Amino acid sequence: MIILGIDTSCDDTSFSILKDRHVLSELVSSQTEVHSLFGGVVPEIASRRHLEVVDRLFLEVLRMAGLKEGDIEVVAVTAGPGLVGSLLVGLSFAKGLCCSLGIPLVCVNHVHAHAMSIFLERDVEFPFVALVASGGHTVILLLKDPLAFEVIGTTRDDAAGEAFDKAAKFFGLPYPGGTVIEELAKEGMRDRVTFPRPMVEERSHDMSFSGLKTALINYVKKNGLKEASQPDILASFQEAIVETLTTKTLRAARDCGVGTVVVGGGVAANKRLREVMVEKGRAMEIEVLFPSKRYCLDNASMVALTGYFFARAGRFSPLDAAAFSRMAVRTHGAKGA
Repeated sequence: MIILGIDTSCDDTSFSILKDRHVLSELVSSQTEVHSLFGGVVPEIASRRHLEVVDRLFLEVLRMAGLKEGDIEVVAVTAGPGLVGSLLVGLSFAKGLCCSLGIPLVCVNHVHAHAMSIFLERDVEFPFVALVASGGHTVILLLKDPLAFEVIGTTRDDAAGEAFDKAAKFFGLPYPGGTVIEELAKEGMRDRVTFPRPMVEERSHDMSFSGLKTALINYVKKNGLKEASQPDILASFQEAIVETLTTKTLRAARDCGVGTVVVGGGVAANKRLREVMVEKGRAMEIEVLFPSKRYCLDNASMVALTGYFFARAGRFSPLDAAAFSRMAVRTHGAKGA
């Protein structure tokens, strides 16, 4: 099965071609340089940039795979959640391609795809718990098979990656903030400042990061950089996020009675999160798995892979499928797929 994957959920335009589960070619056009001028993604600019490159990337990813348009058998595309203007570029392109070639469409949930990205590199037995943490999402899922998921925990306000970005912006650091903070935090003391771990003691698997961000801002306004250096503050802030994500996710796995956790999304590239999650998982006899860092970020390969499982089961999407910006707070199955 030759599957074309398309992802335009936010500010990266990504195309990938898979033969079953093997990646033949993949391309990502990043808009980071453009949006860094504004300290975050500007939706209108993002959608226009997708329009500018989508045709060229499609032809290039075909050339890289040594294929022609007619070789494509299925198109898998992100339908949401994400920025609707951006999503519509990829979704419209995918629908047009399916109509012209007479091939089926699979609409993929972006968060589901992040949870499934591990299968690009290895097999994982179901059921497992997945944490998807990025600038737009912080969600804990229970996956019992490749085609369905249950949301068992989510953030009630800011996403973890969003908290990193807002903290970086407060300090006047470049966008995206997560990688910058991670680098600066290497020189800091992780226990220098005691920041709150919101909701970490609650039995709910939900999380909250808005109060943590406010605590950081209030600390700096009150103390400046006299009591602690910037690296100390950022290291302590990062540790609070890492500890919250780790505690909540491993507790969810234990409560669900599963022995495997998969972590995906941009925040999953954070080295400190990887260290703590694996170490504490091992202590609880829970195996914690991360995809390669390139597959933590938004990419079309994970979309094509998720589409592969749906196509293999004969689960295709109608050509009038709509884009959606948000996931339901609690949902069963992959919306749009």
